[in-house]
Amino acid sequence: MKIFPAVDILGGRCVQLVQGKRENATWYGDPSGCARRWIEEGADALHIINLDGAFGSAEKNVALIRSLVRETGVMIQLGGGIRTQADAAAWLETGVDRVILSTAGIRNPSLVRDLVEEFGSHRIMTGVDARGGEVLIEGWRQPAGDYLTWAQRFEKEGAGTLLYTNVEIEGLQAGIQPEPIQRLLDTVHIPVVVAGGISSRNDLRTLKGMGVEGAVLGSALYSGKITLQEAWEEMR
Repeated sequence: MKIFPAVDILGGRCVQLVQGKRENATWYGDPSGCARRWIEEGADALHIINLDGAFGSAEKNVALIRSLVRETGVMIQLGGGIRTQADAAAWLETGVDRVILSTAGIRNPSLVRDLVEEFGSHRIMTGVDARGGEVLIEGWRQPAGDYLTWAQRFEKEGAGTLLYTNVEIEGLQAGIQPEPIQRLLDTVHIPVVVAGGISSRNDLRTLKGMGVEGAVLGSALYSGKITLQEAWEEMR
């Protein structure tokens, strides 16, 4: 199972939100410094989210993220504000390993198919960000239907990987909820990466046993509740 330290960017700074709400932000400074820290601690992949893009300002942080892609030299999956085929193509051609389509994929599912045909399924990840089984889009502000239905649709369109985020527990550092993850794994046949609530070695052990492809570490990693060293030890 792969570990993805999160580097979420809002207003040019690294931040962790609770349940996606700006008013619940904790700031951690320069995104480049955060990325370097995780890489120095052994990370070989990063999960980068342009939160300004998710909230409707896709042009913000572009130069910063391009610099991160050039400088880090590790696998990068990127989401936030990717609304069109041109947006996704620009990031993939910049060197991002795979883009995450959430709102755009739900607004226009054929976009997923078009990008898969152009770049390959392994470079297209689709996001199912859900609260209580309901997918949320537009920065987690608007409901858009059942998460399992959308997961199946994305698989049909050719997405290579799914990102499941449990919005209900995102940032709370209180542990995962295995049941909706298991339902998702039982519904689709493509790899699933999980975010939301991962706060302990036991959470990682559970996810590994379930067979997920990867885990995104965010608030618990930044607060020190779990370390990358502990995550690597659990993976071994």
